[in-house]
Amino acid sequence: MRMRLMLLGGGNALGQALIRLGGEEEITFLAPPSPEQGWDAPSLTKLLDDNRPDVVINLAYYVDWFQAGHVEESVLSGQERAVERLAELCQHHQFVLLQPSSYRVFDGARTTAYNEKDEVAPLDARSRALCRIEQSVRALCPRHVLLRFGWLLDDSPDGLLGRFLLRLEQHEEFFLADDRRGNPTPVEDAARVILAVLKQLDCGAPLWGTYHYGGHEASTPLVVGQAVYAEATHYRQFTLEGVSAIAHADCPDAADEPQHGVLACKKIFNTFGIKPRAWRAGLPDLLDRYYRHD
Repeated sequence: MRMRLMLLGGGNALGQALIRLGGEEEITFLAPPSPEQGWDAPSLTKLLDDNRPDVVINLAYYVDWFQAGHVEESVLSGQERAVERLAELCQHHQFVLLQPSSYRVFDGARTTAYNEKDEVAPLDARSRALCRIEQSVRALCPRHVLLRFGWLLDDSPDGLLGRFLLRLEQHEEFFLADDRRGNPTPVEDAARVILAVLKQLDCGAPLWGTYHYGGHEASTPLVVGQAVYAEATHYRQFTLEGVSAIAHADCPDAADEPQHGVLACKKIFNTFGIKPRAWRAGLPDLLDRYYRHD
């Protein structure tokens, strides 16, 4: 690859997956460690002035945006300011900015899949912050790719999957919505998509804009939980016989989580040739990596 790639957030699950996949094709990333206080305007300014990459892949806030159960608004505000500065710097130096976002920018009120032209309607503080971040990236850095992902599943102990498996091991009865829908997306699949986009950009194609990606076969949390449970029984014995159904309206996060968060992925296929992969196919490797942490 001719472009110099800088990866912010190389230590988290998505960043590690991207580094692994890149390494298989001898694609390397400059992945500086995050400062103790986190990235802010001065540290980002110095970093980009000193290193001058061609592309910045900003996964610095992956955990808070995609895996954390709750994020304080003050933390989100700091992240907004950092991304705004990052976008300004990328425009100033004429770097490309690849920025992730989420299905959460939609309210889930419609039952059909959301495409990139649909109006956003955030439900909670995290979703509103993501919407504002998208707006600032579009306004400040025309050479950008915004990738909205579906339900990202990774092997981190404190992520969505890890919290589910921990409760199973603690023999807690588990209820998951059977009338909520989205695109489960193993983190390795998300990394594959990012890498494919980078390869196209390396060819000089000015394919700026917003794109959706989620794993093939829109599903409910109940179906995903049952599939994860079945795969996890290869590693652990559970006293629970499985997970039970609950209505979306009765879930503790019903006010914050879109009931229908399915993403249409036609644009990313038509533009980059990226086909959605079946999320079920990624579960064996995902669970294997999770239990290898033990």
